[in-house]
Amino acid sequence: MNPASPILFFDSGVGGLSVLGPTRKLLPNAPIVYAADSAGYPYGKRTEAEIASRVPALLGRLVERFHPRLAVIACNTASTIALDHVRSALDVPVVGTVPAIKPAAEISRSRVIGVLGTEATVRQPYVDDLGAKFASDCTLVRHGSPELVELAEAKLAGDNVGLDDVRAAAQPMFDARDGEKIDTVVLACTHFPLLEDELRAAFPHISYVDGGAGIARRIAWLTREQPWPSAPSPGLMLFTSDSRAPALGALGSYGIGEVKRL
Repeated sequence: MNPASPILFFDSGVGGLSVLGPTRKLLPNAPIVYAADSAGYPYGKRTEAEIASRVPALLGRLVERFHPRLAVIACNTASTIALDHVRSALDVPVVGTVPAIKPAAEISRSRVIGVLGTEATVRQPYVDDLGAKFASDCTLVRHGSPELVELAEAKLAGDNVGLDDVRAAAQPMFDARDGEKIDTVVLACTHFPLLEDELRAAFPHISYVDGGAGIARRIAWLTREQPWPSAPSPGLMLFTSDSRAPALGALGSYGIGEVKRL
């Protein structure tokens, strides 16, 4: 294994930073390439067929160009729809992102769990399967919020995000049947942990769970015997279109030092 071989992170936008962050803490010297499919954004409003064909093709191009040691689909929507397609198409290990329903069920006392994601993710049968396997005694209240995705993108671009806007985007989940009993919310879109402070302020009596730390541990385990550079290097962030990219200052804590168009 070449120590300079990067870990490739992939998302439709900046949401995957919530997975990159904890990975950086465990693997501070890991070379990073982060690809945001801004030309296809937002995935939550695309059909399953579009995502199932688009994601493997784009990741194939990225693997051919950057020769990563591992690819991370840091997007719940892409993972729940296209993970098997990607794994069959690529010859590198692929780590996906799934809603953190298991840890949510471990801490919920009311046994009513909110699943807050994109419209595409929350309607997937995969969510039913996770609920049946890990939270069979719980009620899952699902809500797809494209507004929260937009707010997370705006926050990373340096815009002020209003607490009232965050509250309004998530409120329908609590207004739904059994929503008033929710005590734990699964942030089932990687964009949403970027708004966790705002969500906690808007709904202060709720516990929030996401899969970022668990995915980071999985990446570290899969690469546990591989060599790394002796020092950190600035990560590269790529966009597939001329997009409103986050300011480098906002990306500094994630170790991103360069932003380019793919």
